[in-house]
Amino acid sequence: MNIAGIVIGLLAWFLVRCLLSGIYTVNQNERAVKTSFGRAERIPGASTLNDPISASLDGDEKQRYAYPQVRVIMPGGPYFKMPWQKIYKVSVATQTINMAYDPESTTANQGGTVLDAVTKDQLNTGLTGQIRYRISERNLYAYLFGVKNPIAHVMGYFVSVLRERIATFEAPPEPNAPAASGSASTAAGNALGGGGISINDLRKNLRDLNEHMDRECKSSEARYGIVLDASLITGIDPPEEVESALAAINTAHNLVSSDVSLAQAAADQRIEQSKRAAEIETLKAQAEVQPLTALAEQLGALKRTGAGALRAYVRNVRLGLFSQAQQVVVETKR
Repeated sequence: MNIAGIVIGLLAWFLVRCLLSGIYTVNQNERAVKTSFGRAERIPGASTLNDPISASLDGDEKQRYAYPQVRVIMPGGPYFKMPWQKIYKVSVATQTINMAYDPESTTANQGGTVLDAVTKDQLNTGLTGQIRYRISERNLYAYLFGVKNPIAHVMGYFVSVLRERIATFEAPPEPNAPAASGSASTAAGNALGGGGISINDLRKNLRDLNEHMDRECKSSEARYGIVLDASLITGIDPPEEVESALAAINTAHNLVSSDVSLAQAAADQRIEQSKRAAEIETLKAQAEVQPLTALAEQLGALKRTGAGALRAYVRNVRLGLFSQAQQVVVETKR
């Protein structure tokens, strides 16, 4: 009886352990990887080096970030696994985090709200913004097994690239800026003791800065299995001690820019008025010349009809004028 109970218990445990707990599903926004005795199911002969995601890596990085390609379980189910197998599920939905977030320290970067960086003119700035990212199903091995804390590596990599860009940033020349006066950003940089690079330059070139970060962080997918969809740097704040000086410079430049714009608009208006006046005078001259041209053509046609036709036409015109005149002065020959 005891042996039968043990057998029944073993059968019940096997059914629960192997059959019921071995059934699983994968949601629509998830991908899964199966391991057997801790080893992921791999695709023979395939690695991330054969995938286009490694195109942005240099030779040394390709040696360090060569990960095998694993079999990815797509959404659906139910699927079945054995007791010695384990399922790792990850969400591939796009997520957004503050770019000042530090996964290893919640108090860093002013509680994960503002990221500090130093500009080329040695000013401490506060950067705010977000990062959009998602887990790459083309490199799940790196995310699950290759890196201990992938998001911490990605954030560290992003912050280092961003701070390096801020420290070496040089504003592109303005195509329409006068050579003598320079741009507002240059004036601000000189006024604050810098070498022509200021917070104004960074603020005016936020789009270029975001695009640079997107390009430089393309390799994060091959490195850590995380795709950085976009970096959205939204604010660059100067230190409090230079805030008032920078505001005064901006105000002065806005006034100058306004005066220049008004002067340019007035000049453009005068030029347009001159063009219109020239067109009107040209049309008037053409209107005065047209009857004379038509008359010359008519007289030429009369002359070609016969020798006496032109003389008769002149006589008829003269008679018409005599009939309308009140007084006529006629020259007589003596």
